[in-house]
Amino acid sequence: MSNADSIGAPFRGVIPALVTPLRDDGALCTTKLANLTHRMLHAGCTGTVWPGSLGEGQTLSFDERVEGWRTIAAASEGSNGAAGNAFATISAASTREAVKQVEAAERIGVRGCMILPPYVHKGPWREYRAHFEAMLGAAPLPMMLYNNPAAYTVDVSADQTFELADKHANLVAVKDSSGDARKLTALIAGSATRASKSRHGPSAGIGALVGLDDCAVEGARMGACGWIAGLANAMPTESVRLFNLAQSVLPKDIAECDALYRWFLPLLRLDTVPEFVQLIKLVMAETQTGDERVRAPRQPLEGVERARAIEIIRHALR
Repeated sequence: MSNADSIGAPFRGVIPALVTPLRDDGALCTTKLANLTHRMLHAGCTGTVWPGSLGEGQTLSFDERVEGWRTIAAASEGSNGAAGNAFATISAASTREAVKQVEAAERIGVRGCMILPPYVHKGPWREYRAHFEAMLGAAPLPMMLYNNPAAYTVDVSADQTFELADKHANLVAVKDSSGDARKLTALIAGSATRASKSRHGPSAGIGALVGLDDCAVEGARMGACGWIAGLANAMPTESVRLFNLAQSVLPKDIAECDALYRWFLPLLRLDTVPEFVQLIKLVMAETQTGDERVRAPRQPLEGVERARAIEIIRHALR
């Protein structure tokens, strides 16, 4: 395997950010979460990550997180015919709670963590940096930083990322949801330069992963090593096919990718609006791969908004 083929590992390929299946009483349904994990891996996804913002992580208790991590870790071991990486999303309002989550995820046996800035907090970079460093130092697991300035205020630059990686070798990837192509190119170009100069080879590189569904093709063609995907919860096979084709330079693959992208794009855009959780669960309901249950204060879509979404979904399915 070349250095370029190793950068970002194990965060490579299509990795769905799993939704959180709920029972009628609103409790976490681990049976459905395990089945969802199996379905993603059987479709060719390299792993799953849970519970991010799509997984309604802010509404889950510590005990629910632990229960869910145990579920996806067990479901990813290959006993059902397909194996992959189980990743834990680490998100908390306090650094102490975030460290506690990392330590629990390591004990469970996940393959890595996606680490988020502290919820709600708005402060200078030195405070965010200390928060990230506490998580990176809490376990030797490979970790992927999640950069989403629209949601979490802080916008982590490529230089700041590389500064963190210089001190913490287990920072190996970044999920970028900024929607700014320059962020990805700065990570990809800077990472390639660092890896070529380092005596440690690919360990110096930082993998860039696309975090917005409607940037997946553009990101892959720029050199992103993976995609943290939302619509993959409903359509994993199409998502894997799209990303693989987008990474190819063969003319026939480029043509097939463009055709598939034209069909898929209206659905992928459902991942980029404030109601993305309800919308992706609505797609799952329409494809009979899930249901619309969400945890309050969220509520299923209704009225004109729901009708418009169903029109988009059913048009694509036809």
